[in-house]
Amino acid sequence: MCGVAGFLMDSESSSSMNFDLITKKMTDSIKHRGPNDSGCWNNPSDGIALGHRRLSILDLSDAGHQPMESSNGRYVIAFNGEIYNHLQIRSDIEKNNENLSWKGHSDTETILNAFETFGIQKSLEKFVGMFAFSLWDKKNKILTLARDRLGEKPMYYGWQNTIKGRVFLFGSELKALKSFPNIDLKIDRGSLSLFLKHAYIPNPSSIYENIFSLEPGQVLQVSLLKKEPKTFHYWDASEIIKKGSTEGYKGTPNEAVKDLKNLLRHTIKSQMISDVPLGAFLSGGIDSSSIVSIMQEQSDMPVKTFTIGFNEKGFDEAKYAKSIADHLGTDHTELYINANDAMKVIPDMHSIYCEPFADPTQIPNFIVSRLAKNDVTVALSGDGGDELFGGYSRYNHIEGIWKKINYFPISTRNLISKILQFPLPEKSIYSKYKSKTLTNLSKRIISGTNLIHSETIHQLYTHIITQIPFPEEVVHEGYLKETKLDYLKPDFGGISNIEKMMATDTINYLPDDILTKVDRAAMRTSLETRVPFLDHNIVEFAWRLPISYKVKEGESKWPLHQILKDFLPESLTKREKMGFSVPIHEWIRGPLKEWCEELLNKDRLKSEGFFDEEIVCNKWNEHLYGKVNNITFLWPILMFQSWLENQ
Repeated sequence: MCGVAGFLMDSESSSSMNFDLITKKMTDSIKHRGPNDSGCWNNPSDGIALGHRRLSILDLSDAGHQPMESSNGRYVIAFNGEIYNHLQIRSDIEKNNENLSWKGHSDTETILNAFETFGIQKSLEKFVGMFAFSLWDKKNKILTLARDRLGEKPMYYGWQNTIKGRVFLFGSELKALKSFPNIDLKIDRGSLSLFLKHAYIPNPSSIYENIFSLEPGQVLQVSLLKKEPKTFHYWDASEIIKKGSTEGYKGTPNEAVKDLKNLLRHTIKSQMISDVPLGAFLSGGIDSSSIVSIMQEQSDMPVKTFTIGFNEKGFDEAKYAKSIADHLGTDHTELYINANDAMKVIPDMHSIYCEPFADPTQIPNFIVSRLAKNDVTVALSGDGGDELFGGYSRYNHIEGIWKKINYFPISTRNLISKILQFPLPEKSIYSKYKSKTLTNLSKRIISGTNLIHSETIHQLYTHIITQIPFPEEVVHEGYLKETKLDYLKPDFGGISNIEKMMATDTINYLPDDILTKVDRAAMRTSLETRVPFLDHNIVEFAWRLPISYKVKEGESKWPLHQILKDFLPESLTKREKMGFSVPIHEWIRGPLKEWCEELLNKDRLKSEGFFDEEIVCNKWNEHLYGKVNNITFLWPILMFQSWLENQ
């Protein structure tokens, strides 16, 4: 795993600039992503610079050094990720070029020779892995950025104005772009509003104006002659879901279990290849237990496993993880944390996430990554299983709500909604309590009427998963940008309601929340994470399965439960999903209270000018004194404030 950074600008503007020094500054800002090695390549006459930080995983020799030039000298690449099938691709390349001489055994060299042999798009279609890269074509003077299919690895980009002229910046994290000299990145209040709404910033937006996140499965090409970036998708989750539902799976449920097990075995075997120590996260849930069970089946040595527990009642799944580890015979490490441990970590969240991020599980995710890094350099995780096999309990809950709502015609529901939104008389009993806070609170209550007149379950789902219903009223000069959640029409060939919610999460929540959380937390500790469920062959297979194979007789993740019967007793797997949650709502009233009050100080909020201080402070007071649990409102605010403080 690594970090990449660089820039493209007019040679006339850059004639007096030190390309090496600038590139080094950009890559040094993301040293945590690659502490083992660094490199720069540039050509000032073409205005191009590529930088790289390396976390050595495969080919630890100098033959793996980056940026790397292709054998014929046409391409230069800075690559972040792993191509798990690169040995097979090498074999395919050699069939087309018998005279090719390899310098080392890194997957980066394989990638470059694949581009020479098959072209960029066809090569991307062959790759099985997680990655983001920047590629310079010396012949055509074109910069290409690309990202893996599901969005495991990040890439930011955008044109910005400087005193030297326009510059196209790109990098694995926003920290790298900010390190360009005399750059002034402005906070995008539309993105800030989206952040409050979702607790993450949906791609392609970033927290900064005119800086974007490359979408999963997307390729971008730009040059000084054609400065407007050209983009296309070589793989699109929406199309895969549609195709899967149309083609379907022809076998029986038991045959599906067998096929999935074989796919997982193959995928996990390929992802266990490493020249450095390797282990896995084990939460005690079905997903991670499935991954670890198959890992241990294929290993001659006990697999190193890691888990985090909580002292607070109702939040601890570590005991199940330990029982599973004992049964499988893994080399298990567990760490119990409390509010004091969280308190030590939370003030540093700004250094982990290059833009505001507010999923509270970011705390244990970072701590378990740090724990694992003590013993391994690569860790496999069970992320993605919920989205592929219907694991979230909210799916069944929301489907139940939809059935009740949809019982009434849409015309009736719209009428009810209008009645609920009818304004109260000016001299009503509530008039003496009138305030901006009450007005906004009332609006949020009324927003529940959106549930009533939702025309599709997608609309209903997006309303329910919203963190703050009217963020544009909390953010000064705030507004809501359109996102994929707004224009996504997940009909996908008539799939079930639960699958529509799964599709929404696969396309949005998975890359922008789950995978962002995993990547940033792990890379802050210089740990590489791999996600077997997100091998695109498994994703495509899962979306061919009918919902009755995924949720069977009221049991979600049915095929995974069947696979686990070969490894674990049902007493360890048959229990209600807890999730990887933390009691953060209690912590901010207790040990983290002082930190919160400093960030939410009314005068400070007013001076900074991003949030309506009256609304925020009232929400904080309600929570502090136990009137309401406002954590979904407060945590995004706190995370932004902490991030802003350190910019």
